[in-house]
Amino acid sequence: MAFISHSASRATPTLWKSRTYPWFSLFHSLDSPHGFCTTPSTDPPGAADQNPASGEEGHPVDQTTAPKFNAPLREGSIPPRLPRGKRRNHEKLEDIICRMMSQRAWTTRLQNSIRALVPQFDDSLVYNVLHGARTADQALNFFRWVERIGFRHDKNLHFKIIETLGRASKLNHARCILLDMPKKGVEWDEDLFVVMIESYGKAGIVQESVKMFQKMKELGVERTVKSYDTLFKVILRRGREQMARRYFNAMLREGVAPTRHTYNLLIWGFFLCLKSETAFRFYEDMKTRGFLPDVVTYNTVINGCCRIKKLDEAEKFFTEMKGRNLAPNVITYTTMIKGYVSASRVDDAVQLVDEMRAAGIKPNDHTFTTLLPGLCDSNKMAEARKILKEVVERHLPPRDNSIFLRLISCMCKSRDLDGGVAVLNAMIRLSIPTELSHYGLLIENFYKEGMYDRAVKLLDKVIEKGILSSPSSASQMEASAYNPMVEYLCQNGETKKAEVLYRQLMKTGVQDSVAFNNLVRGHCKEGAPELGTEILNIMQRRGVASDVESHEALVDSFLEKGEPADAKTALDGMMQNGYVPSPALFRSVMEALFKDERVQTASRVMNSMIEKGVMENMDLVSKILETLFLRGHVDEALGRINLLIHNGFTPDFDGLLTVLCEKDKRVAALKVLDYGLERDCSISFSSYERVLDTLLAAGKTLNAYSIMCKMMEKGGVTNWSSGEELIRNLNAEGHTKQADILSRMINGSGGKKGRKVVVTAN
Repeated sequence: MAFISHSASRATPTLWKSRTYPWFSLFHSLDSPHGFCTTPSTDPPGAADQNPASGEEGHPVDQTTAPKFNAPLREGSIPPRLPRGKRRNHEKLEDIICRMMSQRAWTTRLQNSIRALVPQFDDSLVYNVLHGARTADQALNFFRWVERIGFRHDKNLHFKIIETLGRASKLNHARCILLDMPKKGVEWDEDLFVVMIESYGKAGIVQESVKMFQKMKELGVERTVKSYDTLFKVILRRGREQMARRYFNAMLREGVAPTRHTYNLLIWGFFLCLKSETAFRFYEDMKTRGFLPDVVTYNTVINGCCRIKKLDEAEKFFTEMKGRNLAPNVITYTTMIKGYVSASRVDDAVQLVDEMRAAGIKPNDHTFTTLLPGLCDSNKMAEARKILKEVVERHLPPRDNSIFLRLISCMCKSRDLDGGVAVLNAMIRLSIPTELSHYGLLIENFYKEGMYDRAVKLLDKVIEKGILSSPSSASQMEASAYNPMVEYLCQNGETKKAEVLYRQLMKTGVQDSVAFNNLVRGHCKEGAPELGTEILNIMQRRGVASDVESHEALVDSFLEKGEPADAKTALDGMMQNGYVPSPALFRSVMEALFKDERVQTASRVMNSMIEKGVMENMDLVSKILETLFLRGHVDEALGRINLLIHNGFTPDFDGLLTVLCEKDKRVAALKVLDYGLERDCSISFSSYERVLDTLLAAGKTLNAYSIMCKMMEKGGVTNWSSGEELIRNLNAEGHTKQADILSRMINGSGGKKGRKVVVTAN
């Protein structure tokens, strides 16, 4: 009974036309190949011939027992031509409702919107909405809502919602709807329970399938062979072979006669449970009851024999089948080919393919998917290429795409790289997504064979297509593939391309120290140490180890660019990473800084060198010290001298004092001499005399007096030729006390005797 809504006055013009003029609804139904209200069958063509071997847990299908519920077509006639300028609305009413439910929450407001759109519901419209709902929840909400507003669901609609809920594993809702049907005045039939038994089985709840089957008897619903077949399929799929035998005997006691399809199911299930003896016994029992094996039966038995590794038995049934003038179909041949491949009898499998073609049967995608791994394992790559060519020509992409990676791997092992590229091109022609692993294998092997140009071309494709960073790519490029390519590109002036490659790999989580270091060295080789520094910084942030060669390359590259300050920074980074630069590298940096008049920076490098225990390059060290004194960095220079002495090296004080005196650096000379006296350094008398003469000439009598006293207190030589002159100058300047002390010290009548320090004379 149709329900007439009070909101009929708010119907849209389209709906008004569809109700007022019957041809209008037919006009919209013409867009669908099945008609406006027809539910397309879910059964694939030729399902009755499907082999249990076609899937991992496939099973024979009896088309005569499959329930079909198609909603009736709306009546109407061909519409007249619409006036010019009017656009036809091709969207069907059920599609509008389904779209509204998918885009909005199920609320009273949405329900009112649907009622305003559809003032009157009929069976076909409700059926199509249930069929087109995006989710089972949407279908359930709609089903219950239209029922609450007065619409009565018939048996077909109940079947549709139970089937929909069963597919979505919403089995409690489906069960409640099924058991409540008599309250609504709708009778049960076997098909409704069959779909519940099957739904519980697909959800893996075998005990509920059994309970539902038993409940049929309690509720008075007739159980025919259709119910038993469904139950057998469920329990055998879960390995309950003893239960299957018990229910088979119960079926016979109830007087329900098995069919050939029943036996096919049981034989399939017993082989699935690895109960081959039971399967063969039921095969004989089937013939005893007058059911001659058909193609499905033989396919099932042959597949079972191959499953239990009894290939001789499979061959016997295959021969018996042909002897009974039953033509083997593509499933039969494919099953036998699979058995031969499993037994490593690839030649027999290839021969069987030729027999297929001779019989006018074309191999399908399952056939090729079964055969190709065997050809790979037997290293029959020529035959594999031939099969692959046919796959492409007939456009039969295998369901298992992993075979392509295996083909490429085998082609590369046989050094047929052109064959590997042909596999890659075949994937592209078959619209099968290519992944990093496919390109990586080819790139790696092109590199091994020295075909660098071809490897680079493939790499360009990978980068161009964005395969590296594609979220749909489930595989990764192996280090053995990208590391040789990165190294090759970096050595041949294409480090930027190598970096593009590796940065895309980094987005997938790759952190390879070999690739990182190759990039650093590549940028340095190409005169771009700044880019190398950037890569090195990324490595440090990510905790990736750098090698000493990369740091040395970075320092050398900055030096070649004439940037000694950056070279010094790179050198510091090298030491921070735990590496000790070579004496030659220290020298290069210090020389570059010294020539660039960055003496203090060179001094810091010198300091680091000495702290690291590198005691070479002392000639350069002397130059740096001398320049520091000449430029007035006396304290810094004395600190470096102190470090040298603590590390067992004594600078050339005499030479240093000579230069300072010649350059009239009296203060620096005085501090150096004072430093030497305090630390008992070996300084020649001529150096003392030279410093004293310089001080005396400059009128620094007190400084000269201080040095002279320290010398004599240390027990040094006192025969300085200008000693008397110093005494006279002291008296002249009013320093009579100092003059008297110095005089007595020279004449030996006064003065303190301290530790004797060697002060050599020329």
